[in-house]
Amino acid sequence: MTDDERDRPTVHALLADGTTVCIRSVRPGDHDQLRGLYEEMSPEHLRLRFFAASRRSADLAAAGAAAPAHPGYRALLAETQGRVIGLAEYETVDDPETAEMSIAVADGLHHRGVGTLLVEHLVSAARADGVTTFTADALSENHEVLRLFTDLGLSVGRRFEGPEVRCTIALDEDDPYLAAVEARGRAADVASLEPLLRPDAVAVVGAGRRPGSVGRALLHHLHAGGFTRRLFAVNPHVSSVLGVPSYPSVSSLPKVPDLAVLAIPADALPATAEECGKVGVRALLVLTAGLDPDQAEALMTACRTHGMRLVGPNCLGISNTDPRLRLDATFAADHPRPGTAGVAVQSGGVGIALLDGLSRLGIGVSTFVSLGDKYDVSGNDMLQWWESDGRTDLALLHLESFGNPRAFSRTARRVTRRMPVLTVDAGRTEAGRRAAASHTAAAATRTMTRQALFTQAGITATRSVGELLETAALLHAQPLPAGTRVAIVTNAGGAGVLAADACAEAGLTLPAPTPELIDDLLAALPEGAAVGNPVDATAAVTEDQLRDCVDRLLRYPGIDTVLLALVPTAVAVATGEDLVRAVTEGPGRRERPVAVVRLEQDLPVKLLPAREGGAIPSYAEPVAAARALAHAARRAAWLNRPVGTIPELVEVDTVSAHTVAETYLAAHPDGGWLDPRTCAELLACYGIPQLPWAWAETEDDAVIAAERLRGADDRVVMKAHWPGLVHKTEQYAIHLDLQGDAQVRAAFRDFETRFAGLMTGVVVQPLAARGTELFAGVVQDDVFGPLVLFGLGGTATEVLADHAARLAPLTDHDVHDLITAPRCAPLLLGAHGGRPADLQGLEQILLRLSRMAGDLPQLAEADFNPVLATPAAVTVLDARVRLLPRRAQDPYLRRLR
Repeated sequence: MTDDERDRPTVHALLADGTTVCIRSVRPGDHDQLRGLYEEMSPEHLRLRFFAASRRSADLAAAGAAAPAHPGYRALLAETQGRVIGLAEYETVDDPETAEMSIAVADGLHHRGVGTLLVEHLVSAARADGVTTFTADALSENHEVLRLFTDLGLSVGRRFEGPEVRCTIALDEDDPYLAAVEARGRAADVASLEPLLRPDAVAVVGAGRRPGSVGRALLHHLHAGGFTRRLFAVNPHVSSVLGVPSYPSVSSLPKVPDLAVLAIPADALPATAEECGKVGVRALLVLTAGLDPDQAEALMTACRTHGMRLVGPNCLGISNTDPRLRLDATFAADHPRPGTAGVAVQSGGVGIALLDGLSRLGIGVSTFVSLGDKYDVSGNDMLQWWESDGRTDLALLHLESFGNPRAFSRTARRVTRRMPVLTVDAGRTEAGRRAAASHTAAAATRTMTRQALFTQAGITATRSVGELLETAALLHAQPLPAGTRVAIVTNAGGAGVLAADACAEAGLTLPAPTPELIDDLLAALPEGAAVGNPVDATAAVTEDQLRDCVDRLLRYPGIDTVLLALVPTAVAVATGEDLVRAVTEGPGRRERPVAVVRLEQDLPVKLLPAREGGAIPSYAEPVAAARALAHAARRAAWLNRPVGTIPELVEVDTVSAHTVAETYLAAHPDGGWLDPRTCAELLACYGIPQLPWAWAETEDDAVIAAERLRGADDRVVMKAHWPGLVHKTEQYAIHLDLQGDAQVRAAFRDFETRFAGLMTGVVVQPLAARGTELFAGVVQDDVFGPLVLFGLGGTATEVLADHAARLAPLTDHDVHDLITAPRCAPLLLGAHGGRPADLQGLEQILLRLSRMAGDLPQLAEADFNPVLATPAAVTVLDARVRLLPRRAQDPYLRRLR
């Protein structure tokens, strides 16, 4: 292992108490600091580390860790403020897959997660190096180290040998390990956000005397909002601002603030941030916009060096409405209403709209964070805060970008089981699609990738701020429906028709009432009522009659939701408000959801208070109500589905697959498309079934191959090949239905003539049986990771665009959803009297494709098209794979942005 290979990227991560440390590879120049780490250890800790209180052993260990790199050895250190506080290392001896590891933590820093964090990073590095097992020796009385190994989440075996214990640790990245890493990360993340969202003291730097300045407006919000802790202004020209004491600098403050708000010019940010860090500020809120790259780098360097969390820059501010704190560090027009919705946005304008809407609805906010340019604190951080703050039951997000989507997805899957998580799906359209080299890459738009993330994580994705608020109102006020069945009740037939159309277009169902239900409802309604779906109660319906009708529908087991479409009329005995009271006089929350549409309503959505508590959502448009109900039904279905598992696959040879990839890239350093033979070899490593084929470079070889491969009908297919060829059909590089040697020879000669100087050979295959042509593929997204696509194949792939996508790794539920999502799914399920395809075989191909993409970071894209599905089997007829020189990235490794 060379020095370059040993030198992993420097990252920053959080300890258990929320403080920041730097994790990096050990370098030869670190010898003195490593020696200092051991010199500061007590004799007892030296004895536990080296089995003897030996300074000589410590010196040798420091020298060994800082020595020039050698194969099979890796060492990582943790440092803060330039001081080394921990070291973790491993070394292989005889078996390259097994390594002896050790760990040391500075005295005074035990029980803060230094050792655990180092081991997590060492495990990630070892996996990338091909190590599958750690061994470690410890004294049986070294309870701290033994507990550390046990609590990792990995499988640990112990063997006692006198006073020593030999631990064997399997480095499997399975769900228990990832869950343990997540739990530690969540606790550290929440602790790091305490100074930001629950500060004991706040300083506003740049709070000026000029009315209308951002700093002054924010200081006014803090002061007028009744912030319950210490508040300071920093302005060298005045002694107070708005009655708040002012000081010339952060260093001169009488108390070190947990949070410093910076509303100053961009060129002053680096020095001010550095000053904040040196005096002990724990968090920064940067409102300033327009930082150049050097200023941005200096700001982040100060934050990482001194362990400060950062919101912004270019943001609206933050708020925590907890009555014990009353922190409103924003410059929005109004104070946010206290409530139970957590809000995190990148756009300040979207944030203002959400704050106003939530206040108007009466939902209010628990915490609000305007992420701005999102240099540090992200939506993932806020989800973890809301999960544990005890005040949030609804999460609203507006994210224009994702730093680590795979970690975000795991967090969101967990949080959405506790509360609804809604987002505005920003950036759905693309001005132009990137030039794509394959069907898979052409289909894998950023929109589809985001939709896959939201679907798999259980996030409710809306198309606008208005739709988000409309859905939030329903999810906040009403229970989830058991399904999609809606009963519509109206006092005007036209309104009922509009509501019915809206429900159908939203994917909801309108079941016809049974004869028993018809009789039951007619007994409650006025003469002339028509009981169908919608139920037309007529303009003559009274408040009591309408209430009775709704109650009977809610008791009926064939209905999941009741939607009322009401309009005021001049002939009605009951006024519009009377009719609304039919559902608000009782409890606002029942066993099944109820919503109202009032076409004359002045606002898009309201929450109508119910007399016995709770509220009923009321919409001005049937479309808005139907959309919200459909979102609620999808959330209920997602919650009711068991958590998926990643199936175990047999006949997978990961070692050989890595060898294939590494061998190809050694010969092609810039990467490229695999030739048919190498491609088939890679697919065979994952047990992916392929139609028999043969490679031929001459006319005679093609004839011999055809004779060997001919099936019962004596016909074969010939495909030309040359490096870079992707779309064979468009190039007319395929000959079908070749019978006899003469046709085979003629086809080969045609290719030779048309593709002279390009063609390197041909693939000969038997003509496949009849079946459904599908396509399956995967593309490595630089941000989101592998995206698996599936849909209708053959020449119709891009024309019909009938495909679905899910992010890898696929669970058993993901692969089922992937197969049933496209419009062509009924063909596979045996619709219209047809025989169903081999769904199990199809699932296996998709799962193995997902596994291949997860195992091989070098896999840029793979395109299986067509994949032939028949009742008996599923077979890949044509495959293309492109590799690029990429190193593995661990998306679940704990690190800051």
